[in-house]
Amino acid sequence: MQAVLLVAGKSTRTYPLTLTRPKPLLPIANKPLIMHSLDQMVGLFDEVILIVGYRAEMIKDVLGNEYRGIKLIYQEQKEQLGTGHAILQARPFIKDKFVAMNGDDLFAREDLEKLVSLDFGALVKRIKDPSLYGVYQVDENNRVLNLVEKPKEYLGDLANIGCYVFEPEIFSEIENTSPSERGEIEITSSILALAQKKDCFIMPISGFWLPTGYAWDLLKHQEFLMAELVESDIQGQVDQGAVLKDSVSIGKGSVIKSGVVIEGPAVIGENCIIGPNCYIRKYSGIGNNCRIGQAVEIKNSIIMNNCFISHLSYVGDSVIGEGCNLGAGTITANHRHDDGSIRSMVKGKLVNSGRNKFGAIFSDGASTGIHTSVYPGRKLWPGMTTKPGDIITKDLVPKDFSWK
Repeated sequence: MQAVLLVAGKSTRTYPLTLTRPKPLLPIANKPLIMHSLDQMVGLFDEVILIVGYRAEMIKDVLGNEYRGIKLIYQEQKEQLGTGHAILQARPFIKDKFVAMNGDDLFAREDLEKLVSLDFGALVKRIKDPSLYGVYQVDENNRVLNLVEKPKEYLGDLANIGCYVFEPEIFSEIENTSPSERGEIEITSSILALAQKKDCFIMPISGFWLPTGYAWDLLKHQEFLMAELVESDIQGQVDQGAVLKDSVSIGKGSVIKSGVVIEGPAVIGENCIIGPNCYIRKYSGIGNNCRIGQAVEIKNSIIMNNCFISHLSYVGDSVIGEGCNLGAGTITANHRHDDGSIRSMVKGKLVNSGRNKFGAIFSDGASTGIHTSVYPGRKLWPGMTTKPGDIITKDLVPKDFSWK
């Protein structure tokens, strides 16, 4: 069976991380998000068509033409004209019934297995306040009666989560779908039109659904996926006096020096040097070729490849991009004194992260001078730097940057 993954978007809401790479390649537990998605498909789909656009070559370079027995086909969406338009790009390759899904969300295999038993349908999640989603109205047999995008009035709790099963006739329906108010061809409009002609059923999920709307969602995903780690995998060197607790993975060529304490679940990549006397707390992922200096504490964070975090630094509930250099004594504050949810600037507006523990987002190549302190929820754009002793109260953004 075939699946279609929609991975063409630029994803401005996850800036600055996606200024240098597409969202599907953002790492979770040292593995690109899209690989976690494909892992759920192994043995269920034999061919996946990736609808690519933004930085497509990076995705191709990472995945190649095959992943764990799944053949991969790439089709470019040259213009971002909506989800319906994106799915339409797969038409030349589709042979029969197929599944289409958002490529930057993670869906549980158990729900994908249930979905493919239908000919025409969608996965849904029951949400108390689904006003930010499309909402399905169904009959007693879960047959779709209506589908309303972001309803102003309460119509039910069955939220559309962007995972569907179609037969090839959906393509003709998409071609006949008029653009929405924002000028895009919405797949939900095509679904509703076709559902008025033939039965369409919803399938409430019983497994996980991990949507990736904002950069801080990566931390939640990593917590969830690392909780599944039950066995340690030690391929590097662990010096006498280091302590590893619970499930810890350490890659080839890495050295864990004396006095280091690692509380699993945690993942350390290849060719890293950790310590001495570091404290790596659970749900932390450290990429390849990283150097974590003396007495550094890392908590519940994502550290990408080729990072250097100097001695006496603290990185908590943060995402640190590739090739970052944190000067000695850098502190990422991750908690408000009033214990409230931390807000972060997205496209010029403060957005509530929903997290009361949230540190910083550093994009690739960012560097800090010694004794830099960063307020919760603040971001450093690619290559941005601080001076020794700086206190970062606002995002560090290049002067010539525009969201448009």
